[in-house]
Amino acid sequence: MFLFYAVIMAGGAGERFWPLSRRDRPKQFLSLVGERTMLQLTFDRLAGLVPPENVLVVTGVNYIETVRQQLPEIPPENIVAEPCGRDTAAAVGLGALHVLRKDPRGVMAVLPADHYIAHVRRFQSVLQAGVSLAAGGQWLVTMGITPTRPDTGYGYICQGELLEYQDGIPVYRVERFTEKPGPEKARQFLAAGCYLWNSGMFIWRADLIYRLIEEHLPALAAGLAEIGRAMDRGSCQEVLSRVYPGLPKVSIDYGVMEKAPNVLVLPGDFGWDDVGSWPALERCRETEENGNVIEARGVFLETCNSIIHAPGRLVATLGVENLVVVDDGECLLVCRKDRAQELKRLTAALKEAGLEDAL
Repeated sequence: MFLFYAVIMAGGAGERFWPLSRRDRPKQFLSLVGERTMLQLTFDRLAGLVPPENVLVVTGVNYIETVRQQLPEIPPENIVAEPCGRDTAAAVGLGALHVLRKDPRGVMAVLPADHYIAHVRRFQSVLQAGVSLAAGGQWLVTMGITPTRPDTGYGYICQGELLEYQDGIPVYRVERFTEKPGPEKARQFLAAGCYLWNSGMFIWRADLIYRLIEEHLPALAAGLAEIGRAMDRGSCQEVLSRVYPGLPKVSIDYGVMEKAPNVLVLPGDFGWDDVGSWPALERCRETEENGNVIEARGVFLETCNSIIHAPGRLVATLGVENLVVVDDGECLLVCRKDRAQELKRLTAALKEAGLEDAL
């Protein structure tokens, strides 16, 4: 027997949703696609599969109280606080330490807190199939998303051999992971029919991923081992604050997944989006007759294919298209929609200009 745990990753900064997303309220804590926040929607999708006491949230130390407020259902000790961000390998390892203390054979699903999923039951079916495959402790399982466009913003997974069907869902070996491609390569991947988007959602036994971190990322494993010993002694916070900032900063994809031979992928077709920047709202929310996503009072004459978010402001537009206009009551963003992926450049420029209070 084994227990199933969900580890929700909620530590990102969400810079490409500036100015709505700030250091004190990154996008995972915002209501971008409905009344519930992105974190709450991620938790809601686990209903009926994972009891609240088996849900852990890995987040920044500054967001502990925000998580408590947004997810009062989970025990306070299940909020795992990082002193600083060290990328996903460290966060996964920290989550695995906590799962292993609860159940040495526990299966953990790693789920980013800022994804949108339209068809929850389909998602749950794929997740359950992944848990069944991972329970034996042999396989690392990832969810790949059936691509709908030649997107250059995602990494890709090349499907290898079809091994079996698990609860009616095809199970493929992963032939290779591919970094974010250029436009031409992305078109080739889409045409090939055997490539999936890398969703960043994973399922594995906690002991297996910890063992592979030891094998492929020994410096990270040494730091995690010291943190684990401190957890046993009841002195975790002091050691965590001292050790964690020095851990290697590397993604779990690059550090482990691309090196491991025992990786399976389950194709997912459940209306997924990583909600990475403002234009994603067009895929997650209904647009009006001119293709606009509007959350503002005002008039919008000859305005099309734009995103206008200014709930507390009256806005008037005339003769514009393909714009992102965001007013959070303090800061105003106006940019071309096709440049919205570059907002990190803008936040860096604000920092250089001495305007950090806007971040």
